[in-house]
Amino acid sequence: MSLVRTVVAGIDSSTQSCKVTIRDAGTGALVRSGEAPHPPGTEVDPAAWWSALHFAARNAGGLDDVAAISVAGQQHGMVCLDADGEVVRPALLWNDTRSAAAAAELVAELGDGDAERGAAAWAQATGSVPVASFTVTKLRWLAGHEPGSMARASAVCLPHDWLTWKLAGGPGLDALHTDRSDASGTGYWSPATGQYRLDLLKLAAGRELGVPFVLGPDGQAGELAAGGARLGAGAGDNAAAALGLGAGSGDVVVSIGTSGTVFTVSDQPAADPTGAIAGFADATGRFLPLVCTLNAARVLAAVAGMLGVGLDRLAKLALAAAPGAGGLTLVPYLEGERTPNRPGATGTLHGLTGENATRENLARAAVEGMLCGLADGLDAIRAAGAPVRRVMLIGGGARSAAVREIAPAIFGVPVGVPEPGEYVADGAARQAAWLLAGGREPPSWQLGEITRHEADPDPAVRERYAAVRDR
Repeated sequence: MSLVRTVVAGIDSSTQSCKVTIRDAGTGALVRSGEAPHPPGTEVDPAAWWSALHFAARNAGGLDDVAAISVAGQQHGMVCLDADGEVVRPALLWNDTRSAAAAAELVAELGDGDAERGAAAWAQATGSVPVASFTVTKLRWLAGHEPGSMARASAVCLPHDWLTWKLAGGPGLDALHTDRSDASGTGYWSPATGQYRLDLLKLAAGRELGVPFVLGPDGQAGELAAGGARLGAGAGDNAAAALGLGAGSGDVVVSIGTSGTVFTVSDQPAADPTGAIAGFADATGRFLPLVCTLNAARVLAAVAGMLGVGLDRLAKLALAAAPGAGGLTLVPYLEGERTPNRPGATGTLHGLTGENATRENLARAAVEGMLCGLADGLDAIRAAGAPVRRVMLIGGGARSAAVREIAPAIFGVPVGVPEPGEYVADGAARQAAWLLAGGREPPSWQLGEITRHEADPDPAVRERYAAVRDR
């Protein structure tokens, strides 16, 4: 008699693409996968995500045999729906910085005109100080710049909320669901209390709006309209990655994708009034203190384009240069920056001379500059009291040989690089398996081999970067 294998699906709807992994619910073994691209830009019609999900699922062999599905997605994106469930306007994504002035307004307003007092009040209320990435600031921008769109809106949700709702057939706005991790990135939900701060939402939007119901980590958001598979709570992308990696206390994850993130799993909520650390929730019922930079792998891609080489060649050029790039320092704020909060900043190249103006030094400066920005995030996590037992590098940027070799010197600690994988989609799949199995903890899936990289710390590079970073 043959055994029937129960499979689950994890969906990663990121800025750049939609990826679907289908795994054995018991062992986590990969069964099949597929992906499809998303359109570029910081403002996207959610219909493009829905279309990409269908293409990715079809490329993965379909979802007909899947018992449960969870969707992980890019955080913060603002999806406004009217009373009939129609999208009011294209979604503003996390990397859209047009709401930077709105963020400053909101911070000041909560402090009665005092920005420092306001930042402390926001951190206490929601665990984070709003910047342009956060949904709450995008609502303020919409109210001020497109009052007609705001007047039409009946509810606001996030990308993964909307996709989960669409998978359930879009049954009505009262059937919108989200999870703790994604709700914690809105700016109007408190990880510490587990409650919405609807007063802050109204402060931003100027009126009341419907919001999704927040599910627990193993909660069910409905059933797939075509097939009946159970729909999990879903998660924000970084929380899903932590779940996919099996990260626990003492693990710091550095994810080098379109954005860069540094985060750890904690038993206590964070509330950093400086705004460097966002006090998010994770996908297991714990918390996920996180530092985010807007500029990560895009820095490598930009410099590779300047040099007319591919990323592999860029890595070889970088490794051919001496540490410190001959005194060349790149501050990589190519798209503004979120941490530190400098949405209008641009990238700058310091220390350029006739002697150090080589392709190798420019490639090395790109890698070192990107890693120095992330190392500042690691310092913030450590200063907040989080234990640092090991650092794991993931994301597309971690596939660079130069990043893997140089990171331990910049971070000052050894780093582990897991086998290349789709950890966000895998975390969503693990959550779907948890929904099926029940229990207090997600199922144990065996993580692939982690390669350890070590180097002597090189504080001189960090010191030179710090000297020019704030000019």
